[in-house]
Amino acid sequence: MDLTAHADLIPPQDVESATLLARVHDPESGGPCVAAVRGRTVVDLTEVEPTASGLLERPDAVEIVRSHPGGRAWQLSDLLRATLDGHRAEAHFLAPVDLQVLKAAGVTFVRSMLERVIEERADGDLRRAEAIRAKLGDLVIGRISQVRPGSPEAERVKEVLVQEGLWSQYLEVGIGPDPEIFTKAPVLSAVGTGAEIGVLARSTWNNPEPELVLAVSSAGVPVAATLGNDVNLRDFEGRSALLLTEAKDNNASCAIGPFLRLFDADFTLDDARNAEISLRITGADGYRLEGVNPVAEISRDLVDLVGHACGRHHQYPDGFALFTGTMFAPTEDRDVPGQGFTHKRGDVVRISSPALGSLVNAVNSAEDAPDWQFGIRALMNNLAARGLLGT
Repeated sequence: MDLTAHADLIPPQDVESATLLARVHDPESGGPCVAAVRGRTVVDLTEVEPTASGLLERPDAVEIVRSHPGGRAWQLSDLLRATLDGHRAEAHFLAPVDLQVLKAAGVTFVRSMLERVIEERADGDLRRAEAIRAKLGDLVIGRISQVRPGSPEAERVKEVLVQEGLWSQYLEVGIGPDPEIFTKAPVLSAVGTGAEIGVLARSTWNNPEPELVLAVSSAGVPVAATLGNDVNLRDFEGRSALLLTEAKDNNASCAIGPFLRLFDADFTLDDARNAEISLRITGADGYRLEGVNPVAEISRDLVDLVGHACGRHHQYPDGFALFTGTMFAPTEDRDVPGQGFTHKRGDVVRISSPALGSLVNAVNSAEDAPDWQFGIRALMNNLAARGLLGT
């Protein structure tokens, strides 16, 4: 699918001054290049650091991305065109992370907590969801909307909801002391902007999840931010939480991009905390849906989520990318009244934020989306053949 109409929306609004790290597939090298996006020019930094993971470990990463002369250069417009029109024989953008582990935090917004409880009580059947939503919505949200997770007040709310028969495993991770932290997908399996995303063909209830994604160093320090689509199968997870992996980890079911924006004097972790992430879905059938995910409404601080993922209890020597959760679970009816939203093949999903740009993807089935073929062994072989794995 040709997505070139979105080209002007991919870079952040202040692309001329932002510190942006990208990965570019270069056919001449037969593999990925680490690159800096500097205004309308993209500069190859692979000779400096052959992986994005390695570059983000360096204390001078911001300086390198902003000013190192690097190697060859591409025009941003050329890369965007090839990325969005599907011409994979030309240089094009990839997901901006490589060796980082792909982690995710779930149930971090009140609205998503409610939707997870509804999925659970509906046993993954979207036809039952609307009635349950009407019955539980105001009652549950009224109890949990102002509660700080893990606090004594949260424990008292839990006691009340247990007595009323309304407690759920999703409320446990939503307002309890420990958040849900899970591995979203294998290393190097994420797709970038312009790629197809995959939804299992046999799923009948699914949705995109627009999220802020943090790039975190091996020291557990957030060093950059980007956008992500934590593609989700609501029918699978709703039937059983033990189906989380099947609901979350499928071919092309993890999208990240377009670029990593490194934290610097102009864009800080506080700016990420206050980002607003918008979602727009357009279907080949004329369907259109829009929504906004204000990160400031998250129930746990971003640093708190990072601390639950990484610390004395768990280390990530190559760093990790952390999806921080979404409040947006589309519930508007698409076809049949009372049956809510689910994807159709050919939907175009655009996730945007002014400081981070736009992540644009077309929906396909996981079975028919391009196979994931370039893994860790392929990356190491490619870098070795290019003489980039020195001592």
